[in-house]
Amino acid sequence: MSIKPRPHSGALTTGDEPRPSTPPLRALPPLELIRSFVAVSRAMSITLAARELCVTQSAVSRQIRALEDFLQCALFIRGHRRIELTNEGSRLFRASDAWLEQLADTVAALRPPSTHTAVTVTATVGVSSLWLLPRIGEFQAAHPDVELRVVTSNRVLDLEREHIDLAIRYVADADAPVGATRLFGDEVMPVAHASLRIAALEEPGTLQRHVLLELDDPSHPRLQWAYWLEAAQLGRARPVRIVRFNQYDQLIQAALAGQGVALGRLALVDSLLRAGRLKRATRLPPMAIGYAYWMLSSRRPLSDRAVAVRGWIARAAAAGTRVGRSRANFR
Repeated sequence: MSIKPRPHSGALTTGDEPRPSTPPLRALPPLELIRSFVAVSRAMSITLAARELCVTQSAVSRQIRALEDFLQCALFIRGHRRIELTNEGSRLFRASDAWLEQLADTVAALRPPSTHTAVTVTATVGVSSLWLLPRIGEFQAAHPDVELRVVTSNRVLDLEREHIDLAIRYVADADAPVGATRLFGDEVMPVAHASLRIAALEEPGTLQRHVLLELDDPSHPRLQWAYWLEAAQLGRARPVRIVRFNQYDQLIQAALAGQGVALGRLALVDSLLRAGRLKRATRLPPMAIGYAYWMLSSRRPLSDRAVAVRGWIARAAAAGTRVGRSRANFR
């Protein structure tokens, strides 16, 4: 009887050796379907997802249908000009969103440092979508020779290891990173689409007629409704229901669609308020919550282009702060 030698650690195997019991890869849906599903779930909009993926709306719709056929369950509840995740869709989104984000970070870390002159800035999903990206056009107009690369992640990335020049961090004032520049503080207040016709959520009986849009992030309790409602002496009042989102930009998209009242972070929604796309839904002043947005630079010497981006972010933040002060009482 012959004995087959056992491969040493790290050796290639013939495929005959026993393998751990894991689900076969063919049992997983195609990555492209998952990517489209996550894009739609983040934006709660097929139109916005198609724009992000640079494909047509019909292509995204077909991919969502293909994924539902593959899983043999509905992932979205489709209503008139709105969609919502089903329980199965919410479960899949929680897993696939985190997985895709980790995959993107790993791919970025594996790629060699770019010799390109792009300046890399990282920020959370909410800050990138609602504050940074809407302002990039004005920066590019002023600095057409500077190319920006925005890395969106809710995890704290290592600037040196990930080859990132600048980071916008959201932390309590007492926990500000050493050497960081304070951009602006965070204040919250109820905001909603004009179609909801909410003058003041704190008026008797108003809260009970509306849906609250909640950020599902226990690590930031002051960004959740319980904190504001308690301060407004509405702790015992109950809304029609609460709809929870794990990304703040999703929550704001739902508010823009008239699906409920959001606890607006003034620094992130001020441009939407000034444009009239959202309306204040309270007569109470914005509530400071002790957190702020800080800009941190890489320890490596910054290029002239990165210095220009850093200066532009600081100026844009200062301009927004001045606007915020002028509107503090919302007269």
